[in-house]
Order: sequence, then C-alpha cells, then structure tokens
Amino acid sequence: MQQQKQQTLNTTQSGSVERNKLGVVAKSAGKPNSVNLLDRWLLRQMSALVGHPPFIASLWDGVEYMHQTEQPALAHLKFKDRGSLYWLLLDPELHFGDLYSTGRLEVDGDLLQFLETAYRSMAISLPNSLFSKFAKTWMNRPRANSMHGSKTNIHHHYDLGNKFYELWLDKEAMQYTCAYFPDPDMSIEQAQIAKLHHVCRKLQLKPGDSVVEAGCGWGGLSRFMAKHYGVTVKAYNISHEQIVYARSKALQEGLADRVEYVEDDYRNIEGEYDVFVSVGMLEHVGNRDYKTLGKVVNRCLKPDGRGLVHSIGRNSHCPMNAWIEKRIFPGAYPPSIKEMMDIFEPYDFSVQDVENLRLHYSKTLEHWWQRFEENVDTIRDDFDDTFVRAWRLYLAGSIAAFNTSELQLFQIVFTRAAHNELPWSRAHLYSQD
Repeated sequence: MQQQKQQTLNTTQSGSVERNKLGVVAKSAGKPNSVNLLDRWLLRQMSALVGHPPFIASLWDGVEYMHQTEQPALAHLKFKDRGSLYWLLLDPELHFGDLYSTGRLEVDGDLLQFLETAYRSMAISLPNSLFSKFAKTWMNRPRANSMHGSKTNIHHHYDLGNKFYELWLDKEAMQYTCAYFPDPDMSIEQAQIAKLHHVCRKLQLKPGDSVVEAGCGWGGLSRFMAKHYGVTVKAYNISHEQIVYARSKALQEGLADRVEYVEDDYRNIEGEYDVFVSVGMLEHVGNRDYKTLGKVVNRCLKPDGRGLVHSIGRNSHCPMNAWIEKRIFPGAYPPSIKEMMDIFEPYDFSVQDVENLRLHYSKTLEHWWQRFEENVDTIRDDFDDTFVRAWRLYLAGSIAAFNTSELQLFQIVFTRAAHNELPWSRAHLYSQD
C-alpha cells in the first residue's frame, strides 16, 4: 500500500481516513468493528514500545493503523485475533515467532526488510526498558546444557533428519556453519570449501598432525582435514543422525582409517592431540560451561598444541533470541569475546588471532534461505506449514540479525602460551588453492 507524503494512507472506496490526537492514521476497511478501545490503545502502546517503526498494523476487524512518520510503510502487520495482540505485547521477542508460524500474525511485504527494520528500531527502544531486562533475566532463560540436557537440545534441532538438511545445505560437505566468501559471487559450495581451507590454514595443519574436533556436524571438516592436509582426526558429536551420516561418508571416501567419529559429549574427550578445533559447537555449550570446555581443551592439547574456536557471538552479553532458543535451538547461547575468554584465560592459552566473519554468515544464510524456498513443497510435505513458516522466519531473522550486527561470527585461534611457531604475517591464509 502506498503512503502519501503527508503521512496518510490512501483510502479505498469502502473506507475513510482518520487521524487521532496521537498521530495514528486509521483507515476503515468497511468491516464490522469488533475491536474495543482497549485493543486500539494497546496497539498504539506496542508501536511506541518498539520505537514506532514504519509499519501498518491492522486488527482483526480490518482497521489499519500507522503512527505518523516521515517514512513510507515498509510492511503490513496483520493481527488475526485479540489473543495475538495480547501475546505479542506480553513478550514480543518470544511470541512473535509462534504467532507468525501459526498464521495468527501475518506480515505482508518483504519479510527480511521488515525484520531488519524491527531489529534496528528495537535496538534503540528496548534494551534499557525494565520489561526487556525482566524478560531476558527471568522469563526467557536458556535451557541447561548438562550431559542429558545437551543431548535433548541437540536432538531437537539436528535429528530432524538428514534428508531435510540435504535439501538446502551445500552438496559438497554439508556444512551447517558460516561459509567464507573471498569472492562474493561464489556459490555456497565454493564458499564452504573456502571456509574449510581457511580454518585449516589458520591451524597450520601439516601431515601427521593429530586433531580432535568437538561437535563435528555431518563430519565434513574432519574428512576434509584428513583428505587435503594429511592429518588424523577424532571427532565427537552427540547427534545420532549426524554420526551415522558422517561414518557412512568416511567409508565411501576411503577415510575411515584416518577419521574416527565418536557419538559422545565433548566433556568426555580422551587422549592428547596436536590440534583442537570446534566449528559451530560453542553456541550449544552455554557460558556457564566455558571453563569446563577450557579444562577439556587443556587436558587434551599437547604442550605445543594449537586450536581454533568458530562461533556465533555478540558484541556484549545478551541471550539468544527467546523464540529461537525455545523453538529452534534449545540451549543456545551466543557469547561475547569477553565471555569466550573464560575458555582460554584460566589455562593460560594465548589468543593469537581473532576474525569476525559476520557478513559472511549473512551471505551464507541467503544461500540457505533461497534453497529452502526452492524446496519448500517437499519440506511442507515432510513436516507441515507451521514448520515451514517457523524455519522461514528463523532463516530470515538470522540474516537480519547479522546484517544489523545483533549477531557476530568469531573465529579465535589460540595456542599454548610457550608456542612460538607462529607465521610473521597472514599471507599463508590467502594463498591460492
């Protein structure tokens, strides 16, 4: 719907335009008005709570509202019933996802643009509100990542079935982590291979090295390290579906004698290794267990050892989006660099390199989302429409979070304190494949 420069909405043949004293534009759609004064007042309060973003909102009677603004309307938010309005007001971060997924709240317009605008608006208006602090501290605390809790949390997300992930991840290595785009025009397959090389070069892998990987996904990095860098790998993961897939692939590729996949928790890692690597696992550890992870690394890393941790993060302490933690990634927590130091400082590890690949993850997600939509009919048949809408929101919301700097992507390289075999420049990271 187009908006005039004077911040009014165009009328239709069946409606008229009104503006109340608060500057909210309302247009009657000619439908019976079943909305009461409290509903209208609450809608205005919600708009104020999130900083009056340039959105049209309509209640279940079809009446449309928009706060007076210099910007044209970017999207139309449609509440289908009174409960959807009340639940969103109770906890916007948590309940928006459920309401959208079930169709009780619709977004007409570009979903990504809507989410990016909402994130930027809320970043200004919500962080210091008493309600926001209460919700993050008490209402939306992440679930525990105990031995049992971690297995339950991982099963919820990763054991949806390999077929589902094969529809939209890269075909080469099934990487469900941030790709690396030295050339922005790369395909997702090329960018994931570039990421694997990037990680291996940072670790300065050489033939004969022993590597332990914590949280190996479908095993693509382990096989890649063994095949292209001549190392042996022991990889730990608690997702049964992923372990079965990884072992099958290792057999197919003739790598079973160099890569061992262990279906177990990272806390049970045994042995000593030249290299420790974790790509996309730290998000599932939880900040309360970072010192435990550090203890594991200290126990298994040789005196001249080195390691890399690759993780979604934040600029400062803040929990994962409450809906994503509840519905998509239970137990997830994106740390700040300060929090990540709880892994390294107690054991005197030296941090040698930190890189932020935030926009690389945004581009990775764009590829995933496109492939998800290309296969949406198959996904809907295997699950249902609520699942499709939830994952559409998850993928689009994640792109928005990286684009607006709500989320970061950190790669941290570390060594034992006495390790001095360090390159004098970063040239080795950018050599041609």
